[in-house]
Amino acid sequence: MRAGYRSGALLAGAALFVLSGGLATAQNTKQSATTAGDSHFAREAASGGMLEVQLGQLAVQKSSNDRVKQFGQRMIDDHKKAGDELKNVASKDNISLPGAMSAKDKATYDSLSKLSGTAFDRAYMKDMVKDHTMDVSSFQKEANSGSNADLKTFAGNTLPTLQDHLKQARETNDSLGARSSR
Repeated sequence: MRAGYRSGALLAGAALFVLSGGLATAQNTKQSATTAGDSHFAREAASGGMLEVQLGQLAVQKSSNDRVKQFGQRMIDDHKKAGDELKNVASKDNISLPGAMSAKDKATYDSLSKLSGTAFDRAYMKDMVKDHTMDVSSFQKEANSGSNADLKTFAGNTLPTLQDHLKQARETNDSLGARSSR
């Protein structure tokens, strides 16, 4: 009888150990679902979104061109909405986002804020084409190969809007070039 009791206790202990290990592994997997690459993407997207909103505000104030002003207003509206969505994902998944733009984004803002009129329009739209080209690439990469399911979904859902921004930025930028050659 004692041998049977020890065997049963040993089996129960082993089962408990396996179950505990399984739970710990499952918890660790959930916690590690956000990789350093995902966190970097989220921080860059947050900073870039803040820049887009602030540059959009500059465009509305400083531009001499109605298309540039309309583009700027769209940047304000769309990037505020995307920023709110990213904050929700980050909060849910314990991802730390910056409270302010990166030094690089701040330098871009400072540089463009010194311009006005046609000089602002050209520099702003050139930056918007460059920036949205990089954004589309970054969001596509996260949507395709990110580790965090919520960030992948956010990136995939935001991507069509960014692609449309890029298209509109190129068209607006091209219109400025055609206009300046007249």
